[in-house]
Amino acid sequence: MSGKVTLTYFNGRGKMESIRWLLTVAEVEFDEVFLTTREQYLKLLNDGALMFQQVPLVEIDGLKLIQTKAILQYIAEKYNLHGKDIKDRVMVNMYSEGLTDLMELIMMLPFVPDPKPKLDNIQTKAKERYMPVFEKALSGPVYLVGGKLSLADVLLLEATLMLEEKFPEILADFPNVKSFQGRMTRVPAISRFLQPGSKRKQQPDDHYKNTVMKVFNMTSL
Repeated sequence: MSGKVTLTYFNGRGKMESIRWLLTVAEVEFDEVFLTTREQYLKLLNDGALMFQQVPLVEIDGLKLIQTKAILQYIAEKYNLHGKDIKDRVMVNMYSEGLTDLMELIMMLPFVPDPKPKLDNIQTKAKERYMPVFEKALSGPVYLVGGKLSLADVLLLEATLMLEEKFPEILADFPNVKSFQGRMTRVPAISRFLQPGSKRKQQPDDHYKNTVMKVFNMTSL
């Protein structure tokens, strides 16, 4: 049996947060290594740990995985959260990639000088492009794909909670999505993850932003 899963990233949400969510739902324990200095990042590069010089980095089953979508799909396959056949899996992937696109818009907010136009764009896209898809998909089924819990469900829960942090009433016109969110938050592993003191990260602040920029030697995006 392989050792515990290890995640290397910043002490913040970013692209690692969806991976934390998925491992939590799969009830997989994991350790975390937080990047705080540029020297840590350069050592990873020099050690050949980062295929494309990028994090997140997930060490699992003797592998050093990068690229968020690849990591999520590996974990989903390993823990039966990726659909029962190829048709289910492509639906899971389509839903998941759409949700990732939406969440990445929110992830970028700390790094833009004037977030107001970006927030307006996110709200519009969420209400007109993304949430209607999931409202329709959840008009009867409990889960998005194949009648069983999948990566897509986990990412939808994460995305809706992120949206509500910015726009508290955004799900008012999407009752099926809101009901889904309520069901998901009652799953024991998820309920624990939402409690203070868990490995779930808080909304990014200036310290998170400054750490990312220092580690990557960035002056601006």
